[in-house]
Amino acid sequence: MSERKKRFRYRRWRYFFLSAAFLLILVTPILNLYFHFTFVQGWYQSLGIGRLWIVSPLEGLESLLISKYIYLPSLIGMLIPVIVALYLGRVFCSWVCPISFLHETLDRIRRRIFRYNPVTWKDRLVLSLRVLWVALIGEFLLSMILGFPIFVFVSPPGLVGRELMLGIIFHTFALEGFIILVILLLHLVTRRFYCRYLCPLGGLLAFLGQKRRLKVRLKSKKCSGCGICEKVCPLGLPVNRGGSYSPYCWNCGECVDYCPTGALKFYWKRPYYLKPTSEETPKARSGNPLPDE
Repeated sequence: MSERKKRFRYRRWRYFFLSAAFLLILVTPILNLYFHFTFVQGWYQSLGIGRLWIVSPLEGLESLLISKYIYLPSLIGMLIPVIVALYLGRVFCSWVCPISFLHETLDRIRRRIFRYNPVTWKDRLVLSLRVLWVALIGEFLLSMILGFPIFVFVSPPGLVGRELMLGIIFHTFALEGFIILVILLLHLVTRRFYCRYLCPLGGLLAFLGQKRRLKVRLKSKKCSGCGICEKVCPLGLPVNRGGSYSPYCWNCGECVDYCPTGALKFYWKRPYYLKPTSEETPKARSGNPLPDE
């Protein structure tokens, strides 16, 4: 394997999974309509695989708060994404979400045509990452005030699946699909602007993944202080100052790919009740957001 392929292995694998996830919601309505194959139905708001239904935790919780009715199948459907977030963090956002697939595809086009380089890219509009929590709380409050599950109907990941279904089955598109275009245009100004600051689903998954097991570990003895990891991070996290330990990190692996010294690696944090290995420090086990030695 060439040095370049080794360097960008996480990017390649991430784009593979994003493409496969996008292909799933693209092919599903075709199979349902033309081949009467209904084993897989829906999209990432509510995806049915056989008798198993996977429900977005935000949409499920939002519907629960509005209806004030506990629907057991919906609660069971939310378990899988919740458990994944508890152990792996926001990996849905970086490895599965169709919005991320569109962002990554747009970046690939930019690299080919405009020689886009994330190391030299300057985000034009930078806000506090805490805005993400405002978006999450505001979405819940507004839905409860209006008595209407807003994110169920205007969720960008859900809109992608819905627009694909409308286009394939009814040969038309809904006006709400314009939201997807706005998100892509914002990405050209600031990388992942919507994902960084405005996505309430990302906020909920970040909240659930605060104590996640999978994290990017920084070995400060190997770190040269070049700051490349911070420059290439899609969310603009200060990785060389412990940013990968924060709840905002979505474990995309971009910083690991670009790190020139190999100071950044994925690691699986051992449960507290297991005896640590000699390479694991108390800092790493506790999840302290500081670089590990």
